Amino acid sequence: MTESAQEIKKEQKTADIVEKPVQTQVPAKKENITKKGKIAVVLVRGLVRVSRKVVDTLHMINLRRKNNCVFLDDTPINRGMLQKVKDYVTYGSVSDEFASELFTKKGNVWQGREEDRKKKYKYNFKEINGKKYHPTLNLSPPRKGFGRKGIKKPFSVGGALGKRGEKMQDLLLRMTSE
Repeated sequence: MTESAQEIKKEQKTADIVEKPVQTQVPAKKENITKKGKIAVVLVRGLVRVSRKVVDTLHMINLRRKNNCVFLDDTPINRGMLQKVKDYVTYGSVSDEFASELFTKKGNVWQGREEDRKKKYKYNFKEINGKKYHPTLNLSPPRKGFGRKGIKKPFSVGGALGKRGEKMQDLLLRMTSE
């Protein structure tokens, strides 16, 4: 191409850029995730011969041992993680009052620091009524067992795994009674 043809193309490109209207509309932000309540999650099965993705998800939830319990906020992200590990845990909704009562009854008191000395990392703990607790509860196996069909079947058919709904509170009471 000749130099004049290249100059004409450059002028057309700049004219196209100028003629296009500038978008004044701000793109929509992601919706704020509202907290609906608490979900109690208990690890029912062990982690031997489990896929790496499931183990990593359980570690993100903070479940590392059998009969451990954590309380999560009811958000779509946490629901997705629970869907991934539904074959190894049981979960259901509980009230905030019940969760705080369970922490005061069975929780381990946090005796460590809140953050490292360089103030770059904050340690994970729960604060309830002015006391600090470890985020994971170590519970006993439930009295009268998990379910009549064992720990390899879903709760909907009489087993222990998956979503329990409102009956989660009953299981946690059976796991804390001594």
